[in-house]
Amino acid sequence: MSDSQISEIKNKLDVLDVVGGYVKLTKTGINYRGNCPFHKEKTPSFFVSPTRQMWHCFGCSKGGDIFEFIKAIEGIEFGDALRILAKKAGIELKQLHIDVQLKTERQRLYEICELSCVFFEKQLASSQVGKEANNYLLKRGLSQESIKKWRIGYSPDTWSSLSDFLIGKGYIREEIVKAGLSIAKDNKNDSYDRFRGRIMFPIFDTNSQVVGFGARIFKTKDAQETAKYINTPQTLIYDKSNLLYGLNFAKLPARKVNNIVLTEGYTDTIMCHQAEFENTVATSGTALTLQHLNILKRYTDNLILAFDMDSAGQNATARGIDLAQQKGFNIKVIESYGAKDPADIILENPEIWKNVLDKAKSIMDYYFDSAFVKFDKNTPNGKKEIANIVLPAVKRINNQIERAFWIQKLSQKIGIKEEAIVQEMEKINLPKIQEDSEKLLINTKIENNRKSLIEEKIISMVLKNPKDLELIDEKFIQYFSDKSKNFLQKIKDQQLLSDVEQDKDFKNLLDTMALRAEVNYQEQAEEEIPICLSELKTLELKNMLNEISTQMKIAEADGNQEKIKELMFEFAKISKCLNS
Repeated sequence: MSDSQISEIKNKLDVLDVVGGYVKLTKTGINYRGNCPFHKEKTPSFFVSPTRQMWHCFGCSKGGDIFEFIKAIEGIEFGDALRILAKKAGIELKQLHIDVQLKTERQRLYEICELSCVFFEKQLASSQVGKEANNYLLKRGLSQESIKKWRIGYSPDTWSSLSDFLIGKGYIREEIVKAGLSIAKDNKNDSYDRFRGRIMFPIFDTNSQVVGFGARIFKTKDAQETAKYINTPQTLIYDKSNLLYGLNFAKLPARKVNNIVLTEGYTDTIMCHQAEFENTVATSGTALTLQHLNILKRYTDNLILAFDMDSAGQNATARGIDLAQQKGFNIKVIESYGAKDPADIILENPEIWKNVLDKAKSIMDYYFDSAFVKFDKNTPNGKKEIANIVLPAVKRINNQIERAFWIQKLSQKIGIKEEAIVQEMEKINLPKIQEDSEKLLINTKIENNRKSLIEEKIISMVLKNPKDLELIDEKFIQYFSDKSKNFLQKIKDQQLLSDVEQDKDFKNLLDTMALRAEVNYQEQAEEEIPICLSELKTLELKNMLNEISTQMKIAEADGNQEKIKELMFEFAKISKCLNS
């Protein structure tokens, strides 16, 4: 892979488009701002600079170009990020003569899944049973265009046809097992295909790469003894708690209309897209997880649930809804339409589905209505049961005004004073969302190093106006880190431009500092810089005292009285300086 191709990719792709595919951004001056996808924050500190073609979060200090972003957001190596961005840019990578074994394991799994998808597509189009499966899909209402767009296929009802095909392409059985496409036999020297006699729905990541499959039974010999649907198991590239079916196609339409419709099945999602309700995704039978919600939060705060709500109280669906409410989503619920799935409604008439969406109830209205249908509001027990359903949902509302509205409404409907309702609500203990235990897309360790932030603030102000360098008294230079000292010296010597051309890391640092100056600091430097220098000195002196304390403990343990005396003298000297 040559540097020229990397440059070609950067020239064809805009950082705003790449990052904007994952993060909801708002224009602020010449830059764009949004909530960082790599750590939890209430106030947006994530910025994208189209002029510099870079991104940076001033909360967790992550940043870089489009390659660094894709590596971080997808949790992948450079080679995989290169492949993703080349595909986005429409560039065919020129492969060097690299041994196939040197490719990353993840990349080989992607290749296996892609080749398997092609294999299944071919079987659907050309085999006898595949054609019958295709006709079945057409009868369900899917168009031939949708079958092609969603790359639906068919897996032959044989034990090793896919494995034989992949082995013929140079992959080994162990890799096919790792991709979740075959199952190892007890002797582990042989395997058999996982999917046999099934209609295959490829599952894509947000970059439209095939990472796994959902498979519906169709004309198998052991149809009575097997599940209707089976899925790829957990693999290096497939994690169902991180994937939403159809999000690769739905993410931009969802951002445009500012909501996402959640269904339960593949066919429901495909039919919705076919009828131009393209902001639809499917949970594929699994409950909403914190990871799902973190991903959805990138695109919208508004969810419309097309779930079977009658069973929500008995399964994990309710927990997912509770999590979504606690994370601040605005949730609406679609009430059942004659017990039909979205796909069936759209097949009957897409306009009916549009009306169903338009009439979706807020989650609170749904809880209220269902509670009052189930219990008699005129009996003491009925009032209690209604409150048991409604109050946990009210307590999950973060906005105090909205919460007060629903408390008042409940008070009026069951004829109980608001004070008593509030007292009962306070007794409810909601399970806390353990954000630190979430399997976030990026396991980012955030270290808000106060000293580094102060140094960056000073440098950013000087970059904004180099004359402000005169405000930094020489006696304070000793308290800066070596990196910052070097940076300040380059500004003083007017070496920035020449060093930018020679040092990529230095250019990245300069861009970050300049972006920080643009978005963060509007203060008067002559007032702010002396305050920062004073705080920098204080922090450094405290660090020195802590270091001396550690050394004193070691000296005491060794019984080194001379060293203890020397350290005590140094401690007193620094303490005096600190107090002054």
